[in-house]
Amino acid sequence: MRHSLPLTPQFYVTAPQPCPYLPGRMERKLFTALQGEHAQKLNDTLSKQGFRRSQNVLYRPSCAECSACLSARIRVADFRPTRTQRRILKRTAHLRRNATSPWATEDQFALFRRYLDHRHADGGMADMDIFEFAAMIEETPIKSRVIEYTRPPNPGERGTPLAAVCLTDVFDDGLSMVYSFYDPDLPGLSLGTHVILDHIAIAREAGLPYVYLGYWVPGSRKMGYKAGFSALEIYKGGEWVPLGDPASHGADLHPLSVDPIAEQVARISLPDTRK
Repeated sequence: MRHSLPLTPQFYVTAPQPCPYLPGRMERKLFTALQGEHAQKLNDTLSKQGFRRSQNVLYRPSCAECSACLSARIRVADFRPTRTQRRILKRTAHLRRNATSPWATEDQFALFRRYLDHRHADGGMADMDIFEFAAMIEETPIKSRVIEYTRPPNPGERGTPLAAVCLTDVFDDGLSMVYSFYDPDLPGLSLGTHVILDHIAIAREAGLPYVYLGYWVPGSRKMGYKAGFSALEIYKGGEWVPLGDPASHGADLHPLSVDPIAEQVARISLPDTRK
């Protein structure tokens, strides 16, 4: 019988840089490489502990005096759409879903650029070119999909124009929405909400219990919409707990709010790959 040791990845910390969510603050990330034959197991295990994937890196916020960023996921079985969300589903019933392999296209990049220019012109991705976009989509060592949403063509248009796109990872317990973008000229459709609602439907059809939404940040208008989904859980204090009242979670700075890096790493559970 062959045995192997548990995975022992190396963890690193990024240099501080301006926080994209809360003005006047600095962010720092704890990260590790995602590679090798056990990449899927490592991704599944660390994602349950608040980590997120960016290409072949797994990261989690580890800011010096701030612990505002909280990983969020929806319990699919308990989710119930609000009246507003049901209206959105009716307005977007004409959209068609197409799940593909993680392969970047020119149409996707064109929509991505329009989305950034309209919504995040001063963000960290503002200068991304088509090669960097392709890397974001295609450099994945785990099971990923690109889920496209198309709409009927308007008069004079040809083909089936893209309305929204989401890069989605498939975990052993759910779907992770890595990055989504949509047509900024269709604000009445609430496409961002539609994509989340449709991922809940996909997860339910597949028998997966969770949809991972990334980070919810109290005090950040950019991330506030996530609190509008029922059955939302956040990873706080080393465990997943119901969100409850969003106002009960603060974003105050405190020098003791974050444990030393060595203690954080020591508490990370790693997958055992022994056979």
